[in-house]
Amino acid sequence: MALPSRNPFSNRHVLFGVVFALLAAVGFSAKAILVKLAYLDSRDAVTMLALRMAFSAPFFIGVALWVRRRDAEPLNAHDWMLVTGLGLIGYYLSSLLDFLGLQYISAGLERLILFLYPTVTVLLSALIYKRAVGRTVIAAMVLSYAGIALVFLHNVDTQDGSIVLGASLVFASTLSYAIYLVGAGHTIARIGTTRFTAYAMVVASSASLLQFAIMRPLSALDLPLRVYGLSMAMALFSTVLPVFLLSYAIRRIGSGSAALIGTIGPVSTIYMAYVMLGEPLSLVQIAGSSLVLLGVLVISLNSRKSA
Repeated sequence: MALPSRNPFSNRHVLFGVVFALLAAVGFSAKAILVKLAYLDSRDAVTMLALRMAFSAPFFIGVALWVRRRDAEPLNAHDWMLVTGLGLIGYYLSSLLDFLGLQYISAGLERLILFLYPTVTVLLSALIYKRAVGRTVIAAMVLSYAGIALVFLHNVDTQDGSIVLGASLVFASTLSYAIYLVGAGHTIARIGTTRFTAYAMVVASSASLLQFAIMRPLSALDLPLRVYGLSMAMALFSTVLPVFLLSYAIRRIGSGSAALIGTIGPVSTIYMAYVMLGEPLSLVQIAGSSLVLLGVLVISLNSRKSA
């Protein structure tokens, strides 16, 4: 009698999960490239964020309506407060800070700083839930931040002083997203991933459009068609599709495996930035990026083992 294959990729269900996770990681990573390309015509973060959310909103509204009809149990007032607050922190504020930061730093450095969110999440969880941080995780954090310091110092030598402002804004975006992750766990478990994501994205889209209406005149929308094309690509390929692809991947292979596959994100951003934006690629950047990826990989594996 033949033994069942132990190769995980023999399972078509798992293979699709891996492919979905890879596509989601590359899609999220492409966002920085699309933003930088759009900034060649318009360096207005408020307008670019509003366009991205305006093109994304119809998809999330449609999903929200579909989920509302399918799920009989409505959200209570407490649930709506959590969804609103977390949507504003995790999707609106984090995106705004990221878009602002991309005005000053390279796409590669931006993705590496954003990729530090697992380390920030671990620290926040330790502070809030009084959890001890093991030596392995501490060593991994030291590796990650040493890698960021290496890339940052290299960029300081090749760019002007605004890199400090840009890096600070992107790190604030990382902190905002980590706060969202720490607070969203129990809410997502109770409400459901698809419903929570759709509702939170509708909240973030509304906030972005309201901000644009308050801060910018309608004439700010007088932009080249190229910018609108990039905004639509950003909405579809770097917002809507990755969100749901990642959700489907997690269902098939679990959040731990999906997170590990997501480590391809910074690598793909650095490569795309080199090819499409002409950003320099040096041995120092490769070394720093490797340290960041190694540190985050160790933290992700440790979190998966603990779970």
